[in-house]
Amino acid sequence: MLLTADVGNTETVLGVFDGPGLVHTWRLSSQPERSADEIALVFAGLLEHRGLSLEKLSGLCIASVVPDVTQQLREMAARYLSFEPLVVGPGTKTGVSVLTDNPREVGADRIVNTLAAYTRFGGPSIVVDFGTGTNFDVVSEHGEFLGGVIAPGLQISAETLVRRAARLTRVEMEAPASVIGKNTVEAIQSGLVFGTAGEVDGIVDRIRRQLGGATTIATGGLATVVIPNCRTIDHHEPFLTLEGLRLVHEKNVDD
Repeated sequence: MLLTADVGNTETVLGVFDGPGLVHTWRLSSQPERSADEIALVFAGLLEHRGLSLEKLSGLCIASVVPDVTQQLREMAARYLSFEPLVVGPGTKTGVSVLTDNPREVGADRIVNTLAAYTRFGGPSIVVDFGTGTNFDVVSEHGEFLGGVIAPGLQISAETLVRRAARLTRVEMEAPASVIGKNTVEAIQSGLVFGTAGEVDGIVDRIRRQLGGATTIATGGLATVVIPNCRTIDHHEPFLTLEGLRLVHEKNVDD
């Protein structure tokens, strides 16, 4: 079985594949201070709860934007696994051409999103990844990564608003009943959720005009909060990045 790990700045999403099928997923906080032994303990506990174990794994494929976590995952694999992990980065075979000014600076998650989106839906396409930031990954008709857009995510916007405005408070991340808030909580929720939805639709419209059309796929932990209020999202694939990791691992095993 293959364990995949999508390590973001805020959360880490884990998935276990049995062949092409995604059979288990978990979402946990990304904590750079965790040691390799602590990571092994967490992973082993999650797997045990599903009747699995570290010993039953045949591969580990990682996309990470947090260098400290990446290093601890490497150390965990060296101590507790019988195989080398595949950490997606420069030199990894992905089949994705990166047509940007500096391909080495593009996050691994954006590359595997491109691969998964093109494999599933073809191109041109746009992946909107709702995470710490809201990323727009633009895929050409030939499956190339053309570049994209990075905007502040919902949580960043909310935390900044509360930190910089003394009389505002944290709110539950959900859409209010009406765009016109009748109290401070609803007003903040409206600005965050409907504001992000409007941002997504506006950026997707601009990208589509430049490309001459594109399929839009939403993914990421906060997607479900925003996409019901968007008109430009065609598909919701919550584990698109994990699927991309599976495809990358498939391209690199036994090479």
